[in-house]
Amino acid sequence: MFDQLSERLQKVMRFLRGEAKVTEKNMAEALKEIRLALLEADVNYKVVKDFEARIKAKALDQAVLDSLTPAQQVIKIVRDELTEILGTTDKPLEFGGAPSIFLLVGLQGSGKTTTCGKLAKWAAGKGRNPLLVSFDMKRAAAQDQLRTIAGSLNLPFTEMAASAMADPRRALDDLLRFTRDRGYDLLLVDTAGRLHIDEELMAELKLVKDALRPVETIYVGDAMTGQDAVKSAQTFQERIGLTSIILTKLDGDARGGAALSIVSVTGVPVKFVGVGEKFDKLEVFHPDRMASRILGMGDLLGLIEKAEAEADLKEAEEIARKIRRQEFTFEDFRTQLRQLKKMGSLSGLLGHLPGTGPWKKLAEAQVDDRKLVHFEAIINSMTAAERLNPKMINGSRRQRIARGSGRPVQEVNQLLRQFQEMRSMMKKSAFQKFLGSMR
Repeated sequence: MFDQLSERLQKVMRFLRGEAKVTEKNMAEALKEIRLALLEADVNYKVVKDFEARIKAKALDQAVLDSLTPAQQVIKIVRDELTEILGTTDKPLEFGGAPSIFLLVGLQGSGKTTTCGKLAKWAAGKGRNPLLVSFDMKRAAAQDQLRTIAGSLNLPFTEMAASAMADPRRALDDLLRFTRDRGYDLLLVDTAGRLHIDEELMAELKLVKDALRPVETIYVGDAMTGQDAVKSAQTFQERIGLTSIILTKLDGDARGGAALSIVSVTGVPVKFVGVGEKFDKLEVFHPDRMASRILGMGDLLGLIEKAEAEADLKEAEEIARKIRRQEFTFEDFRTQLRQLKKMGSLSGLLGHLPGTGPWKKLAEAQVDDRKLVHFEAIINSMTAAERLNPKMINGSRRQRIARGSGRPVQEVNQLLRQFQEMRSMMKKSAFQKFLGSMR
């Protein structure tokens, strides 16, 4: 995500690091490049103008210019201002009332219904008891789509009767009574969307909001539409009133214009981002971490949290013990591959690493996630004895493993070679010392 913007801004940061002293002249050059990078990323021009003015005022402060590390201080200023644009700090969703009600609004095609399912899964994981309902009475498939999503997540769904539009206030009162009577503590309401904003849509949403009095009114916007998402969010905020924003498809947004404009323009915080189609691909939005990633500083905290959420601690400790004793086998390697797949795409995980220093080559690596699937298929085609003792895998066994896995012999050879190199590295004293320090 933000690939184009990140590349341009990192280039500016390298330029500043290469300067012996920060001056008005080289700062003007850097600010020009930052301005162009943000405008090319489709960031709102008013946001860019304010951003540039704040950096200039702080970076040319005499205390910064006279310091021993002016370039580093300027880079910190840029990072802090980026964080400010993105919303300063992460803000959690509010829960309140009996039940808590989340109302999801936005344009058609923004991913509202899928996000409704993602939020329900997230809330259930936090110990909540959510109920999903669709108040989109115009789109025939809306009820069926949300019912299917709820079913796949094994979460409850209730259908609004077709007659609800005849007396929507009464229907919404009945919905609240139904929710309370059955003990649900969270009601997630998907609403109608249009390809564009019109009076009928706004009137319907206003009626639903007034009747339900939600604790959170959440705008769901497609990050890839850039300033269109920002403009529609601004209109929803003015006409309906918003408390939160969720940006979908952020993993596919190479520019970043929506994420870098929407908080400043609307005054409403981004609380979650969608980073994939699956229902667990909803992440809490951390402005400071995102600013660091954009500038190539990485997000190691995010990577650690992913590992903590998905990894089996006992398995990890057992594998670490085997590595220390130099007993690491293909069985253990397969376990590690499966843990990695749970955490998401390899390219996404590597994107959390800093783009500088010892991490640079890893962070920039182009990884084919299918390799994990292929490697696991090859390991599955080995016998138990072969997984424990790879040295016994001769030419004929390699042919059999290749046939069984559906992969070429060259790929089997590649995996065996890389596994042997990995085991050799694990035997080195420096690696063993590092493992010991992590105990």
